[in-house]
Amino acid sequence: MQPHTFVLIAGAWHGAWCWAKVVPLLEAQGHRVLTPELPATGADPSDPAGVTLDTWAQFVASTVENEPAPVTLVGHSRGGIVISRAAELAPARLRRLVYLSAYLVPAGGSLAESARTDVDSLVPLNMIPAMGGVTCNLRPEVVRSALFDQCTDTDYEYALARMTPEPLKPLVTKLLVTAHRFGRVPRAYIECLQDRTVTLAAQRRMQAALPCEPVLTLDSDHSPFLSQPQELARLLGRL
Repeated sequence: MQPHTFVLIAGAWHGAWCWAKVVPLLEAQGHRVLTPELPATGADPSDPAGVTLDTWAQFVASTVENEPAPVTLVGHSRGGIVISRAAELAPARLRRLVYLSAYLVPAGGSLAESARTDVDSLVPLNMIPAMGGVTCNLRPEVVRSALFDQCTDTDYEYALARMTPEPLKPLVTKLLVTAHRFGRVPRAYIECLQDRTVTLAAQRRMQAALPCEPVLTLDSDHSPFLSQPQELARLLGRL
């Protein structure tokens, strides 16, 4: 297996902490793994009021441009819009985009629009504005079932202690991507069959609109990096 460089981008309310189980497994396969902390997420102290989708995308593009070899860029959930926009900014530095049960949004669309069409998702109707509408949280009573349904109690408590409010502005921003930049980067998709945040029906609608090759499958909840880290690392290694 040829070693690759993976850059892993966490989803909403998450930070680099969510990849803690996956990183050593990929490194054991010989890969280089980076888990950059997006501004105003995870442990990063930036003011969420100043964060935009391009703030995140430019940060990720700079990260991959600083790597000596092309990167496999992985986005989980909300991370999908970040890696798509980053690919528009730095397509030559990317080997592949991997959408892990992630929002694969068409040009001119937004994550919020895509999420609202997912009528069986537990998330859109349970988001609570915070900081005067700058950020949002998820109603506590649905956090486990929406995000961590198959996780152990220990992993759930680990995640719950580290989740942070999600900046709202990037979620409603229309995605600016083009066929000759974003569209030239190969795309793969990893489905999560038991996902109650980005449901399987929604995942497959997005793939139908923007085909991916290959499409791999995990019989997991929305958080396979905690519930099935070995299997997730195996699938990423296959790419």
